[in-house]
Amino acid sequence: MNWLSNWPSFSHGAALCASLIVTIGAQNAFVLRQGIMRSHVGKIVLLCTLSDFILIGAGVGGASVLMERYPTFVHAMLYVGLAYLAWFGVSALRRALQPGHAVLDGAADGDANHAAGGTPPVQRALPIVLMTLAFTWLNPHVYLDTFLLIGTAGAREPEGARLAFALGAMTVSAVWFVALGYGARMLAPLFRRASAWRVLDGAIGSMVLLLAVTQLR
Repeated sequence: MNWLSNWPSFSHGAALCASLIVTIGAQNAFVLRQGIMRSHVGKIVLLCTLSDFILIGAGVGGASVLMERYPTFVHAMLYVGLAYLAWFGVSALRRALQPGHAVLDGAADGDANHAAGGTPPVQRALPIVLMTLAFTWLNPHVYLDTFLLIGTAGAREPEGARLAFALGAMTVSAVWFVALGYGARMLAPLFRRASAWRVLDGAIGSMVLLLAVTQLR
């Protein structure tokens, strides 16, 4: 693979994945809370990352086949996805402007345990693994993001650059889950403040709307 010539596709896949994965959703909140408690973080990060690899690969590969056979259908579905992306961006900006914003309650719980001289309750591995899989594979937004948005966007790349696009998206996914899981303890004090979530939502909303506009081609 000529990485220099495929760098735009790699960076495009990375940017699109970054805009979709950095969200305050159920899966990320779960990973963040488990990271704060330092409970089975390695298993959770590995499962989330491998699941995204599978979904992104299937999305780009499957969407490219659909693109060749049913180009009109794929383009129509892409615009449906872009409408969702625009709605998601506007919703994030609305949350950023709200005076009363949800905060991360898991941080306070964990700190309270330590302040009382205790330790967080020990969690069994199997229920945590099953919860991780449920948050990933039973979340309809995962399929919308990876197959419809990332997949169809990747299918529009030149045939020789689709792998670079997928690898860019996978790289961001892996970096994100590792950073979220293992960096959660450091972020916990920050995200007990609503203002931190509002700033993050504002940044996410702006980036998502910008990417939705750039996909209109």
